[in-house]
Amino acid sequence: MHWRRYRAISCVSGHFNERRPQRGRPFRRKRRREASGYRAIRFYVNLSSMTDDDLISLAHSLPETVESSHFGNRDFRVRGKIYLTLPSPEFCVVKLTPDQQQMVLATVLEHILPVPGAWGLKGWTRLLYHILDDEMTRALVRQSWRNVAPKSMALPGD
Repeated sequence: MHWRRYRAISCVSGHFNERRPQRGRPFRRKRRREASGYRAIRFYVNLSSMTDDDLISLAHSLPETVESSHFGNRDFRVRGKIYLTLPSPEFCVVKLTPDQQQMVLATVLEHILPVPGAWGLKGWTRLLYHILDDEMTRALVRQSWRNVAPKSMALPGD
């Protein structure tokens, strides 16, 4: 038995080795040692007003978008091809080309991540849209739609 995580409870209560509640630490700004000296770690504040409903309405506003399900996750398609999925409440996944993905990762590194594994190498990219700037999220979702839609289709405003 690992005594740091569990504690023995008396036989009277009937609960042996009950989990002890985790103790929280106070919020502090930490410092990390680097070659050039100390650097404060950034803490992000949610400045974006993009919600799940806003992202879904953005996807539905694009031409010929159909909402469907892929492995139990909500997704959005154009003529049967997926361009946006919502696998988690924290992020969405968009389809970019590998070149577009590298360019976006070079400019906005903190809030955009490639999907782990081979899918990320093909251009599938995670957007932390609750934290990411609204205009950047809109631009990336529209670009994802363009990558999947036929070339004969055009977005309004293009």
